[in-house]
Amino acid sequence: MPEQSSQPELMEKVVNLCKRRGFVFPSAEIYGGFRSTYDYGPLGVLMLRNVREAWWRSMVQMRDDVVGIEAAILSSPKIWEASGHLGAGFADTLVDCRNCNERFREDHLEDPHTCPNCGAKDSFTEGRAFNLMFKTFVGPVETDASTAYLRPETAQGMFVNFLNVLNSTRKKPPFGIAQIGKSFRNEITPGNFVFRTREFEQMEMEYFVPPDEGPKWYEYWCQERFNWYVEHGIPKDKLRLRPHDADELSHYSAGTSDVEFEFPFGWGELEGIAQRTDFDLKQHAEHSGEKLEYFDQASGERYVPYVIEPAAGATRTMMTFLLAAYTEDEVGGEARTVLRLDHRLAPYKVAVLPLSKKDTLTPVAREVLQLLQPHFMTEYDETQSIGRRYRRQDEIGTPFCVTVDFETLEDRAVTIRDRDSLEQERVPIEKLVEELRGRLTP
Repeated sequence: MPEQSSQPELMEKVVNLCKRRGFVFPSAEIYGGFRSTYDYGPLGVLMLRNVREAWWRSMVQMRDDVVGIEAAILSSPKIWEASGHLGAGFADTLVDCRNCNERFREDHLEDPHTCPNCGAKDSFTEGRAFNLMFKTFVGPVETDASTAYLRPETAQGMFVNFLNVLNSTRKKPPFGIAQIGKSFRNEITPGNFVFRTREFEQMEMEYFVPPDEGPKWYEYWCQERFNWYVEHGIPKDKLRLRPHDADELSHYSAGTSDVEFEFPFGWGELEGIAQRTDFDLKQHAEHSGEKLEYFDQASGERYVPYVIEPAAGATRTMMTFLLAAYTEDEVGGEARTVLRLDHRLAPYKVAVLPLSKKDTLTPVAREVLQLLQPHFMTEYDETQSIGRRYRRQDEIGTPFCVTVDFETLEDRAVTIRDRDSLEQERVPIEKLVEELRGRLTP
């Protein structure tokens, strides 16, 4: 029976697998690394793309009430003044230990009187605010007038484009604007692999609703987003939906819940669903002078919509799927590592494995590869024994292996091997695409 490793071991094993198999590499490693930044390798870019596509399919493609945009990463300070990100609310309070000169976030100190690094008592400096936004300059001269910021979230790009989308699509509330893109926060204590980094990718949607429908749609999106993770392979007992306590809520929130996952280091946020009321649209209307309203021609009513925001991190979500999928079992008395990823998330859907490198098999194996490539992300592997190659594909989560053997030369058929059941079935080459498509369709 397949089992997961104990929690501390699980994190270490998944991190090692990510480096060894090409999911995630430490950034700038040949220069000693660059703290809290990561590069996504050949398998990582494929899986990350699949995570994005699964989210987009669910949130945009399969709905007629949500459209997408892609807003700029560099942005005007006026946006962040209106949103409040340039104020004290988007800052960490930092303290320094006078004894060892280490720096800490004040809210992360278990004992405000004792340095966790050197043990010195009452050695901390006064707290000072540190804004989390990355600041830069546009143009050749660094002046206040040329100041710009890397966005700390994708949400504001959807709020400032509310009228553009409303007018160009003729949508009416309830409707949503979705976006996937990079965000940047100068976090003081990032960590736990890609769980918290300074450069990250968000998958967010702003759902605009009539004010009196806010609570109903908030409950709807909480359940919808929880179910998405279950449908894509995370066990229900590893997830929970946790409403925020009153003292946790952002000042603009009428209610927020987190979809949480039981990570090896404890329960942690996977996605937040917030009822942001009309705060953002009113802030941008006030600062820009534009009326960010919806006019209902049928009723003659004019109002500022309330907003429900499901916000997830693509990279954190990918890490979570890897942790949930990692299993170990035995096949024929040999240990096997398997990523039991949902087929939609697996980097490669199919691997083509010729039984040997002999010239007689290579041409037909290449023929099979070229047959599959237009339909599925496919890997070709002809090195080492067939058993080792099966294990390699299991470890990277490939759902199906197609073996080309010497019988193929006679009967024009190949063997499909299932990653999870280990069952093998002989299929004619001419029916291979159809057979695999049937198996890979959810």
